[in-house]
Amino acid sequence: IKEKKRLMGDTKHFCPVSLKENFVLYPGLQEHAAKYKEKIYYFSTSKYRDKFLKNPEEYVAHNEPLQAPPLRVCLLGVHGAGKTTCARQIADKLGIFHIQFEEYLQELILPKTKRKVGPSFDEDHEDDNKIPEELEDFSQTMSKTETEKSKQKVELTGEEEAIKANLMDDIELAPKVLDKIVPDWWKKEPYRSTGFILDGFPRTSDEARYLSEQGLCPDVVVYIQVEEDDILYRLFPPRLKKWKDRQYKKKEYKRKLKELKAKKRV
Repeated sequence: IKEKKRLMGDTKHFCPVSLKENFVLYPGLQEHAAKYKEKIYYFSTSKYRDKFLKNPEEYVAHNEPLQAPPLRVCLLGVHGAGKTTCARQIADKLGIFHIQFEEYLQELILPKTKRKVGPSFDEDHEDDNKIPEELEDFSQTMSKTETEKSKQKVELTGEEEAIKANLMDDIELAPKVLDKIVPDWWKKEPYRSTGFILDGFPRTSDEARYLSEQGLCPDVVVYIQVEEDDILYRLFPPRLKKWKDRQYKKKEYKRKLKELKAKKRV
């Protein structure tokens, strides 16, 4: 017997409660389905289905069609795959925000750390080229206020320590830390009404599970796969230049230190 074609509700196979309350297109499940005015609606959870049945008029279209949320994209790939380059171009073309996840984490702790942290920044220790205290009087490059500021030790909060550990040692961020960062991109302005491309998140299965549990569904997930030789070709020249610049700074530091020591002897 040929089955009748199902007459789906305004949100098709997406959950109408998730759309109304969280402004997210969350795929519903057949086991959490309900019928209202001869139309079938799917829900992400049984709790949302019960909520819909208590007051269905709140979640269905009336005079105008329901407004769909803006585009939310997750762009994934290994380091050096070109995620940021692609994400910037897509964001410019579509008029949405570009969020580089690791860069966003750096900005959260930068006011206290004063410099970026992580394996790629560990080589650039400013302290290595710091003028010793006994020679500071002979150096014209550092004022007293700058010296005092450099001596002040800034304490990080628990969340900031977790972010720093993630950037330096790749220790996963706890859900309570993610709660203060990730949901805002889906739920708060200006991201909520404009959309975004999230570059470099989620990075692990736990982070992907976190998004699912929070009901934060991206509309598209793209994984960029690149050959190792291409990554080496792309990353090696800037790394080599950085190394040469660092060697030059070390050389200049030694020369300056020698001059200051000579001044002190005089």
